[in-house]
Amino acid sequence: MIALIQRVSEASVTVDGIVTGAIGQGLLVLLGVEKGDDEAKVRRLRDKVLGYRVFEDEAGKMNLNVQQVGGSVLVVSQFTLAADTNSGMRPSFSAGANPADAERLYHDFVKACQEKDIRTETGRFAADMKVALLNDGPVTFWLQC
Repeated sequence: MIALIQRVSEASVTVDGIVTGAIGQGLLVLLGVEKGDDEAKVRRLRDKVLGYRVFEDEAGKMNLNVQQVGGSVLVVSQFTLAADTNSGMRPSFSAGANPADAERLYHDFVKACQEKDIRTETGRFAADMKVALLNDGPVTFWLQC
């Protein structure tokens, strides 16, 4: 399971011209689900994403996590994170979970974030989404479990 997280001042996702999720300060989480991922990985990745210290404290050091700054998360499914790009000029998606498992685990990740009392917004699984963000920093990290 992969999360590409970006510290944002604001972010939103739109599907068919309708905003399905929007946040102010927080994390945009692009979530990729791979074959073999399970509920244990969902919980580990959730804890890593929410606990990752990417926000500055009063001394300007990245010592605070999204919950400590009162931020939110916007979770967007992104199957392309599971791509194998090692050979050729076209990605292979053979490492990605099948759509049914990926959708279930995506929703499980969202619920797991909500269980930690953090405002969690979403895109729509498998939809053609338009994601807008104002990256703060820029600060971007690849997290994997």
